[in-house]
Amino acid sequence: SHIEDPRLSVGPVSLSFSCSGMNAAVRAVVRVGIYTGARVFFVYEGYQGLVDGGNNIREASWESVSMMLQLGGTVIGSARCKDFQTREGRMAAASNLVKRGITNLCVIGGDGSLTGANQFRTEWTGLLDELVKAGRITSDEAKKSSHLNIVGMVGSIDNDFCGTDMTIGTDSALHRIMEFVIGGTTLGEIWRRIVVGGRDWRVEGSFF
Repeated sequence: SHIEDPRLSVGPVSLSFSCSGMNAAVRAVVRVGIYTGARVFFVYEGYQGLVDGGNNIREASWESVSMMLQLGGTVIGSARCKDFQTREGRMAAASNLVKRGITNLCVIGGDGSLTGANQFRTEWTGLLDELVKAGRITSDEAKKSSHLNIVGMVGSIDNDFCGTDMTIGTDSALHRIMEFVIGGTTLGEIWRRIVVGGRDWRVEGSFF
């Protein structure tokens, strides 16, 4: 009801640590958006891409998300962004969205990412007022982008977010754990011990 222009613009953003399923989520947003007549923009490098603008915000096409389902991580990148934690950084992000006519964001991430998105949404009107006063956008641009809609898609292997049965990445993470347990048990039975290690740690157990 807030969108007067039928040429809906949507920007999918992947944030936090990448996890299995993020590419599928991005692909779904792009293709459903295009199918319904929207212009869809990739936002590369998470919130940092929103703040920096430029080539980090590019229009997507149907073909641009082909052959990505089998790829790990997220093809549009993800990055921590201290700039977005500041008012000035969020103003820059708002300006970049307004200039492209993007009034809808699909944010894929965990608790911190979605909390940041909600703060951005609640500050939106104030950010536009400040941008108009600073001469960075016009009154007409602010009027056309007067409301920001946000859809949150929970991407987290922790599966600790309320309101969703299973977060993006959880199923794959559980499968990897099961594969490791099964494989480790088999090796342990053969060698009578198992070693689990990381870059800076090592744990060795014995089978009796």
